[in-house]
Amino acid sequence: MSAPKKVVLAYSGGLDTSIILKWLQTEYGCEVVTFTADLGQGEELEPARAKALLLGIKPENIHIIDVREEFVRDFVFPMFRANALYEGLYLLGTSIARPLISKHLVRIAEECGADAVAHGATGKGNDQVRFELCAYALNPHIQVIAPWRLWDLTSRTKLLQFAEANQIPIAKDKRGEAPFSVDANLLHTSSEGKALENPANEAPDYVYQRTVNPEDAPDTPEMVEITFERGDAVAIDGKAMSPATILTRLNELGGKHGVGRLDLVENRFVGMKSRGIYETPGGTILLEAHRGIEQITLDAGSGHLKDSIMPRYAELIYNGFWYSPEREMLQALIDKSQEHVSGTVRVKLYKGAARTVARWSENSLYSEAHVTFEDDAGAYDQKDAAGFIHLNALRLKLIATRNARVKK
Repeated sequence: MSAPKKVVLAYSGGLDTSIILKWLQTEYGCEVVTFTADLGQGEELEPARAKALLLGIKPENIHIIDVREEFVRDFVFPMFRANALYEGLYLLGTSIARPLISKHLVRIAEECGADAVAHGATGKGNDQVRFELCAYALNPHIQVIAPWRLWDLTSRTKLLQFAEANQIPIAKDKRGEAPFSVDANLLHTSSEGKALENPANEAPDYVYQRTVNPEDAPDTPEMVEITFERGDAVAIDGKAMSPATILTRLNELGGKHGVGRLDLVENRFVGMKSRGIYETPGGTILLEAHRGIEQITLDAGSGHLKDSIMPRYAELIYNGFWYSPEREMLQALIDKSQEHVSGTVRVKLYKGAARTVARWSENSLYSEAHVTFEDDAGAYDQKDAAGFIHLNALRLKLIATRNARVKK
């Protein structure tokens, strides 16, 4: 691998990526361009600009971009059309942000003539795989630098020594071991490591940042109505909103009622298990509501097929294959299923739960005339069920007859 002349770094402004920035400069003598994505992580991002300037980055080489609408519209919403859950529980909040970051890293590299991109993911996690698979899918010739797999800064002490030697500002709380690591965006907050590493220990309450303890949530339930068009949320309580605004509002409501907490031991793509605390308040409400509107607008064949492919679709996103042909093929099938998934769902929020209590749609397949326990006025002839059962029982009868004969 030849030494890069210009590198675009995914830069948060934190200690680790600031050390990476300086390491790239000293190790390769290369020009560094920074990219900081505003994904709705809830932090002020201008300090990242100031820190990059302090570390010698030219103003024109600092890119801070608000990608919240793009994130929700082009990544979160398509994923939610599939009701995607990894290992049946995880709403993929970290996983779905990586393709977007990679997209902009590669774009900026092409625009500014950089021959490499760099990220701060460690050699133990999933993010290194996601960043790099996405980058190579978008530009097969791009060079990707992963300092955590290259340098000898193998401990927190060595990192701090490098920072001090290179006049990199160190926040006081970084001088000790951080209690846990946090990744946040508009969809979720993920907390891992340190105090959370032993899955036998309950996570301390201070780990949770977006949601109140369900036990301390309001004693009065709150209703929210979410309107969908072709599988995507378009309005809350009758008010049309943009994708990012919708998720922001649902986060507020869900956080207030303690909705969306998850304590999960998951299987990382690299082979090890890890324990994470996830908070996805708005996403949890959105998933419940989307399921609710599908209940009356999707037929059984379409819905069951969707459910059968969902684990594979979710696994592709978790493992970093957003830009793979198989994910795009599954997306086309999923999107086709959403043509008539329009209508409104009422969700009750109470003490950590988000529960559908009503749903209605002009595209509804629900027929009260057919399902009623009262007189259906000839909408359905119950005698027809006898032939249906007899035909479906034929195979089972033949098997049972054969088995009884063989036993004799």
